[in-house]
Amino acid sequence: MSNEELIIKVLAEEGNMRKAAERLFLSQPALSQRLQSIEKDWGQQLFIRSQKGLSPTPAGELVIQYAIETIQRKEEVFEVLHTMTSKVHGTLKIACATIIGQNWLPKVLKDFVTLYPEAKIQLITGWSSEIVRSLYEGEAHIGIVRGHTDWKGTKKHLFKDTLYLVDKEIRSLEELFQTERPFIQFKSDSNYYEEIQQWWQKHFASNPKRQITVDQIETCKQMAVNGIGYAILPSITLTGSEDVHMMALTNNKEELELTRDTWLIGYESAFQLRQVEAFVDIVEKHAALLR
Repeated sequence: MSNEELIIKVLAEEGNMRKAAERLFLSQPALSQRLQSIEKDWGQQLFIRSQKGLSPTPAGELVIQYAIETIQRKEEVFEVLHTMTSKVHGTLKIACATIIGQNWLPKVLKDFVTLYPEAKIQLITGWSSEIVRSLYEGEAHIGIVRGHTDWKGTKKHLFKDTLYLVDKEIRSLEELFQTERPFIQFKSDSNYYEEIQQWWQKHFASNPKRQITVDQIETCKQMAVNGIGYAILPSITLTGSEDVHMMALTNNKEELELTRDTWLIGYESAFQLRQVEAFVDIVEKHAALLR
């Protein structure tokens, strides 16, 4: 890969000569000259210049795709080369369930960057269904997901945490039969909703009288901690310092606590990368503390 591929990629991403020049640490005249030279080499105009910025021509779209694929291929080759050395280099691409990314992963990553300062980290967070898609599309080496997953590749169980009903006023699950307090829920993948709904239907004849839905689990937690209503939260989000009553959800028949599993998933080829091996080792040590 030459600097030409990088110049084409940055110009396409920015769509603006000034911004692209700043990213490439070049002057605008120098960048303009480089672009003219690149277009001459290809024998085609790659971008149309206007007051609004740069727009790729049809030929430009082909060259842009080539540049992106060339850069990506070089990164992949570098990663393979780095597996042959004893040091941990390269980029570690992680796709992680938001709950874990907010409450558990930072401690793991702190150890990783301390032990392997030469490695780089790219982190994507989202719902577990989105994590699986990131692995399929090659956006991540390794995924951390919650609940049930149909992943057919390498899959390592990390830990399970208990689901708690959390509230400032309610002290027992029996009080839910009569309470007028709202049930605060956070948006999640359907798997989590199904677990909560199944538990509710086993215990109660009707839906909660009042409900509030928020978009983030942290918002849900803060509303419950501040006394607005009750919420069902996994123990991974609770530090123990919250001034609330905590009641573990249980199955009526066996009286077993309801739990939610956390898994490490990925393709076998990714687990062989040196930076992934190092990360998995740290993850398993931290996970062992929660078992």
